[in-house]
Amino acid sequence: MSSFEFTFWTIVGCGLVTWLSRIIPFILLKKFRLPTSVIEFLSFVPIVIMSALWFESLFHQNLGHLPQVDVGNMLASLPAILTAILTKNLLWIVIIGILSLALIRLLI
Repeated sequence: MSSFEFTFWTIVGCGLVTWLSRIIPFILLKKFRLPTSVIEFLSFVPIVIMSALWFESLFHQNLGHLPQVDVGNMLASLPAILTAILTKNLLWIVIIGILSLALIRLLI
């Protein structure tokens, strides 16, 4: 098998696995009903993921030193948090956060 064929089949295989891992839950959930407690638990997953990504971006870690606050990301978080409180709309939160960080990086 040539290098090109190996690369081609690797890409096809990875695409198939990715596609199946996204489609199979939808197929299974059409046939089965999840308990209400599981659905309620899963409703918090997007919030937890966004919070973890946000918290990770607030600090820079260097080995042997305490984490340092990223001032630009902290300042950009303030309008995004205010937007979250006012709108509770994830799209607006992301847009305001990106625009805030772009403006801060432009000015600093």
